[in-house]
Amino acid sequence: MLEMATGWSAHFAAFAGRFASRFSRVEPRRQMVSYLRGLLAEVERKNGWTLAEMVGETGPQGMQRLLNFYAWDAGGVRDDVRAAVVEVLADSERGVLIADETGFVKKGTKSAGVARQYSGTAGRIENSQIGVFLAYASDRGRALIDRELYLPKEWIADRDRCSASGIPDDVGFATKPELAQLMLERALAASVPFAWFTADEAYGQVGRLRLWLEEHDIAHVLAVPKSQMVISMDLRQRRAHAVIADVAPVAWQRLSCGDGAHGRRIYDWAVVDIRPLRRPEVGHWLLARRSVSDPTEISYYICFGPADTHLQELVRVAGGRWAIEESFQTSKNETGLDHYQVRRYEAWYRHITLSMAAAAFLVITRDAAKKRDLHPI
Repeated sequence: MLEMATGWSAHFAAFAGRFASRFSRVEPRRQMVSYLRGLLAEVERKNGWTLAEMVGETGPQGMQRLLNFYAWDAGGVRDDVRAAVVEVLADSERGVLIADETGFVKKGTKSAGVARQYSGTAGRIENSQIGVFLAYASDRGRALIDRELYLPKEWIADRDRCSASGIPDDVGFATKPELAQLMLERALAASVPFAWFTADEAYGQVGRLRLWLEEHDIAHVLAVPKSQMVISMDLRQRRAHAVIADVAPVAWQRLSCGDGAHGRRIYDWAVVDIRPLRRPEVGHWLLARRSVSDPTEISYYICFGPADTHLQELVRVAGGRWAIEESFQTSKNETGLDHYQVRRYEAWYRHITLSMAAAAFLVITRDAAKKRDLHPI
């Protein structure tokens, strides 16, 4: 296992020890450490049986008790994970918070929140659960720091079904953008240092979310559909694609928005001022990203931030959204984010939180390895 490498065993013990106060008894605390070790193991599937085998247990009962029966504070562990990530990655001038969702394909109808719904992971409508996540990214790395399970209206309307899956009576319906806002509120309350927020169209096209961000002076670059209405500088209400269509050819700049799996992500970019009725210290812009190979392929973003923000900075933030996709991939491939076999509401949060913790450990130890510094956290 990764943590058994020279110098990393103590590093892992110190990391796991951060969560000890969230467990009132020794046995669930021990199982938590074993669960994290199992999630970090190099095995193909990370379910209760394989996790138990990796730590020398004869069956999955202990792992199942950790997720379903023991009393411990998953919200507190989430807060500790966020704090651990921020300690290493924090950048108040360039840090970016990113919201996005990912799907977990499931069989049956009893897992909390499961329904036939669109899953971006599968690329189609599937029987699945949808988790909404918040990631933190800076030049030093990226990691998931918060999570919420999306519950479709059909679930909230059936309180007996909710009760059978352990969903508390006080949990009501919340849209995915509302869940993203909830996680942003927690990040603000925890004084997470960041400069920007970004998300895709599902969040960017929601006016209530953009208004809330402005009210809290949260600079943002949010993807929107081409039909999004904006206020142009001549005080007309126009669709985003129409505004960009009027941009002069010389206004487009070819820029990289970051490195991808196949090298630098190069696009043509243009930015236009919008909303002339504004505070003097802030700016409002419509940003466009055009494919180099297919100029008809254009994406649009509504932006808000300090008035002196340059195009290159807006481009950097727009490109930063891929960091959460990479975090999903890492967590699913390396720490079993989607390998769980639980049905109950609380158990989902517990597994997802521990998977996030294991992924955070990888981010932190990799950062330490770069600096050749494996002192305890």
